[in-house]
Amino acid sequence: MSNRLPTSFAKVQNPFVCLPPTPPDFLDSANEDVDDETIRLALHVLATERDALAHVHDLYHSDRAAQRSFNQAVNAIRTSSSRGGRAIVTGMGKSGKIGLKFVATLNSLAIRSAFLHPSEAMHGDLGMIGPNDTLVILSYSGRTSEIVSMLSYIPRDLPMIAVTSYNDPASCPFFVQRQSSNCILLPAPIPRSEVEAFGVPAPTSSTATALALTDALTLAVAHRLHPDPRLVFHQHHPGGTIGASVAQRGPQLMGEIAVTVQDIPLVVAQNMAADPTILDVVLTAAKSACGWVRPSPETIISPRQIQRLGRTMDLGQSLCSLGDEIVVEEGNWISIEAADSVQETQAWIRSMRQTERGPNFLKPGTILGIVDPQRNKSGVVEIEDVVTEEELKGQTTSIQAAVWKDRSA
Repeated sequence: MSNRLPTSFAKVQNPFVCLPPTPPDFLDSANEDVDDETIRLALHVLATERDALAHVHDLYHSDRAAQRSFNQAVNAIRTSSSRGGRAIVTGMGKSGKIGLKFVATLNSLAIRSAFLHPSEAMHGDLGMIGPNDTLVILSYSGRTSEIVSMLSYIPRDLPMIAVTSYNDPASCPFFVQRQSSNCILLPAPIPRSEVEAFGVPAPTSSTATALALTDALTLAVAHRLHPDPRLVFHQHHPGGTIGASVAQRGPQLMGEIAVTVQDIPLVVAQNMAADPTILDVVLTAAKSACGWVRPSPETIISPRQIQRLGRTMDLGQSLCSLGDEIVVEEGNWISIEAADSVQETQAWIRSMRQTERGPNFLKPGTILGIVDPQRNKSGVVEIEDVVTEEELKGQTTSIQAAVWKDRSA
């Protein structure tokens, strides 16, 4: 069989090669007349969206119910983050696009989140929802059919936040047949419908208000979770122009290497009828993104201590049997400012260890408590992450927690 193409095909040339190039329609900006109608339309859109944002601002400025709902939403996401859960954000169409931006900003501030597409949820993605998560719905209409269908398969006790045009939770279809105590409505109405304002129902003012409200929610949660959200953002944004500006800024700060206390999980006993064991500590640490655990809200165990427990202790031993050199109370952390650089802290530790009392409270196993300007102890660092173990063991070998002392003492 011949491999030659038929004569008719062989003669065919690439038809696009012979086409004359079409020159681009360059605009002569110097001689181009301004279309006043175009500018009037643009200004009308900007003014309408400005008015919509002002309307939402005034609502949350003066309406106590809206303010309470906003605080409840902040607490719900903060609680989920503290328990290892996530903000699961969902929305269809343009609201979904706003949701994707919301998720990206949350994650850049170390507030764990993920986007759940309502349609994909019905085909397996419902599995991403965990018991410690909070569901956040973005829908101006408040009755998107895909979301209403999806909610039938989501646990009714899961905390849920809805950003919609509704002002009354009782009238919002999303809240039907759900536990009212776990439903939070964040109203985001606009004073003029988009059809009335622009003649078309394209989401514009409604998405602008949703974007602004979710930005406000993100930053409010970040300030509740982190002693210095600026440092957290820089830590999670090493790339691009923002990352380059951080790299040029100077030495790394203690707040940037600290683990936020609220992100450290509480130890959960496998046997609820008995006290937690060392095995419970190890298992909780294995599931922890940071490696730290909290036996109670007031105590903490560091990753290095947990590693020693797993190697040297009976895993069935009760947690209550561990001494305060391992289970360290909050009052026994050494106070370090979040804005201090790592180099400054290293120099201070080395200087203090040269004094008579220094080696007695700056030992291996010491926990550094990172404090914000209001003196809240909201972060922790192991001393070995600042000064090497070899250097610390040069003068003392015992491993115990130090009593709380202010740096100025």
